[in-house]
Amino acid sequence: MVNEEQISLFDLGSSSEPIAPKEPPKDFDPDLIPTSAKIPVPIGTYQAMEQMGKHCNQCHRCDLGENRTHAVVGRGNLNAPIMIVGEGPGQTEDETGLPFVGKSGQLLDKILESVKLTVEEDVFICNVVKCRPPENRTPTSDEAEACKGYLLEQIRMVDPKIILLTGATAMKNLVGIKQGITKVRGQWIDRDGRLYMPIFHPAYLLRNQSRDQGSPKWLMWQDIQAVRSKLDEIRGA
Repeated sequence: MVNEEQISLFDLGSSSEPIAPKEPPKDFDPDLIPTSAKIPVPIGTYQAMEQMGKHCNQCHRCDLGENRTHAVVGRGNLNAPIMIVGEGPGQTEDETGLPFVGKSGQLLDKILESVKLTVEEDVFICNVVKCRPPENRTPTSDEAEACKGYLLEQIRMVDPKIILLTGATAMKNLVGIKQGITKVRGQWIDRDGRLYMPIFHPAYLLRNQSRDQGSPKWLMWQDIQAVRSKLDEIRGA
């Protein structure tokens, strides 16, 4: 659902092009991936999410690994048709090793349940960065870039048809969109055989409790219904 304040994604220019992963050197050693952001993460490096998770828990590609309790890799169906990409773990996520399990995650689960979607069957959830930024701050560009190879591998392994980008950090790092979320939320981006949609982050909805028409929660309801309809269309329901 697009209103007059939104920007057409077709008018955003070349900045919306994703960054391709770098080619590995000839003497590439995958065990070096966690040691430095200078080491690429080639497409096809990991055969399973558990294998990647071991690297994430050893990772020092950026400074976020210095203070982590657990790397937060993901949760949900590893063959899900829908992937939700958030920003980064919070305190509860760092403690449990699971994404979106605090208040934001509880709200996200309720939003999914409202259109009969479940993490067990329909959704895989992960973040741009796998370690908690101090004080839950926004990840820096360098931190996001250091973790990007892991995220691209997750997309390849899960192979979702739909990717929901929760907030500005996910939008910027996966599709290069730098405009505010209110300008582009609810619009479909067709790229590389997948459909992307920017949506409000659940934390933003917790700060904006109104359900009036045009409010963030009302708009989220429109967006998640559109996602449900698109999934049914893809499945031929």
